[in-house]
Amino acid sequence: MIRDRGRIKWTSMMLPEHVKMLKDWASEDEDEQEKELDEQQLEQMNETILEAMEFNRPLAITYYRQRKYELVVGTIHYWDQITGKMHVVDAFGEVHRIGLSAIADVRVAEGQEDPR
Repeated sequence: MIRDRGRIKWTSMMLPEHVKMLKDWASEDEDEQEKELDEQQLEQMNETILEAMEFNRPLAITYYRQRKYELVVGTIHYWDQITGKMHVVDAFGEVHRIGLSAIADVRVAEGQEDPR
């Protein structure tokens, strides 16, 4: 039976700089590219956000953070015009500060109870 150890077998013959470069290269493969939104998508997201703020409805917000897309479900607590960030409170009471330019998608979270 052949017991192949994969990359572990070869790293002992590599320089530490090469091992670091391989790890960096592998982590870059997991990174996602930020998508550009057109004007129609931005207008639809704006309407959804304004309606959710008015009626205190929970939203599912997908946003770009540290080269990955993240999802948060909660209600909009506050919108800071100066910094351009929304303060979203999730079901656990945790506050997420999301920049408006980082938002990729906004949808009404159906079937979610009000976290308050």
